[in-house]
Amino acid sequence: MLVRRGVVEVDMDREGAGPPVLLLGGAARGWLWSGLTARLADRYRVLTLDVHGQGDTPAWPAGLRQTLSHQVRLVHALTAGHEERIGVVGHSLGGAIALRAAVELDERVAALVVLEPTPFALLEQAGRTAAWEVVVAERERLRASLAAGDDEEAARGAADFWLGPGTWAGMGPEDRARVRFGLESRIAEWEAMTDPGLTLAEVATAPAPTLLAVDPDTLPPVREVADLLSAARPDWRRVELPGAGHLAPYTRPDLVGPLVEDFLDEHLGRRR
Repeated sequence: MLVRRGVVEVDMDREGAGPPVLLLGGAARGWLWSGLTARLADRYRVLTLDVHGQGDTPAWPAGLRQTLSHQVRLVHALTAGHEERIGVVGHSLGGAIALRAAVELDERVAALVVLEPTPFALLEQAGRTAAWEVVVAERERLRASLAAGDDEEAARGAADFWLGPGTWAGMGPEDRARVRFGLESRIAEWEAMTDPGLTLAEVATAPAPTLLAVDPDTLPPVREVADLLSAARPDWRRVELPGAGHLAPYTRPDLVGPLVEDFLDEHLGRRR
């Protein structure tokens, strides 16, 4: 369904009944979250939303720099007018959005789960120069490829950056189509991921109990972001997902599903 709040439109699916849980991902919601939705819908109202440029959520306007707070407006559109406390689960770009949402929604968030989060601006703020330069180089490589009209190179580089060198060469047509989908929105998403508007000082104020999960062998900038978050918030629960890769909710639903389910049950109050 398409939800409208003022000038904001957000495409979402809703399944189940009970306390609300928002699922936020940088990839198309259908294939990323289907396994987790099935686990949760018997006792939670699962709201799976598409970020700007995914599904029928409008693409971000060309020429306007996107921030994480711009993406969080989609979350506000789904939570406005309600007083219920919510669970928020975010992956990759969705993890960065979820962190910003936890700051803005404050005590409304009863439980926060971030999987492989990518608020890369934290690297620059913390002086992690080498990792920050890797991020900027990929952002600008993608920008140059798209500007040149070379969508094949844009998609190849994106797949190999996020999932490891040689990934594109080994992909079949269906997986390649997933990488290409919404390619025109990737630069705006990179601008959000490198938005300096989220700081570790703000993260330190977010009251929600939080689960942070990463593959220990994930790409170095993501691992360094996780290390910064863990240092800033030693009270958060950190879990390693060996072998899951960056697309953990899709590649290892057997690990991610029970982990998220148990954490939500613990903090959102709907025990089995």
